[in-house]
Amino acid sequence: MAGDLDRETMEKAYARWAPIYDAVCGPVFEQGRRAAAQAARQVGGKILEVGVGTGLSFSDYDATTEITGIDLSGPMVAKARERMTSGAFPHVRDVQVMDAHDLTFPDDTFDCVVAQFVITLVEKPERVLDECTRVAKPGAEIILVNHLYSERGVAAAIERWFSKHAHTFGLRPEFPFGRLQAWADNHGGAQVIERRRVGPLGVYSLVRFRKTEAGAAAERQRAAG
Repeated sequence: MAGDLDRETMEKAYARWAPIYDAVCGPVFEQGRRAAAQAARQVGGKILEVGVGTGLSFSDYDATTEITGIDLSGPMVAKARERMTSGAFPHVRDVQVMDAHDLTFPDDTFDCVVAQFVITLVEKPERVLDECTRVAKPGAEIILVNHLYSERGVAAAIERWFSKHAHTFGLRPEFPFGRLQAWADNHGGAQVIERRRVGPLGVYSLVRFRKTEAGAAAERQRAAG
């Protein structure tokens, strides 16, 4: 199978996607996007959306939340900022161009971190998960929604074939859930609290982690040292 994606490939791919992203990807990702936002609304408070894109998810949140969005793609963020100017989304505080591998926010900032259709596309997924956990408050949730690799059967064979061609388009269909579970097991600062299929037809998986007190203590120790 193809390996992890690199930053240059992703920036080029999503610069091409930006003008047509809403029309092409909006309907395809809608059910998964709304499932992730619904789970985040149940947490409420200050929410970081990693990979905010063009801001399609803004309408999925409400006044019980305060949204900060980041994305690696400047053209995508420009679209999101344009969407903010409508005045229809007062709960969206800010959107910034930022690399999810190196978030500039302080430790323990957010009540919830959401990454929709992102974690399978970044260069170093475990590094991004580390950063999401760092900026989350103790007890906060990290919520992911993505297509995850089927691992067996006909679907897995198709995904392995497609992976040879997909990276050029900024896609990685061969990412397994086991990689997320292994990160949680090895990280020690977050635990998986839910994994479930979401529509359409269960194509996507929603995965929720909770930042543990052990994770928060480790960060305090690191900061003190």
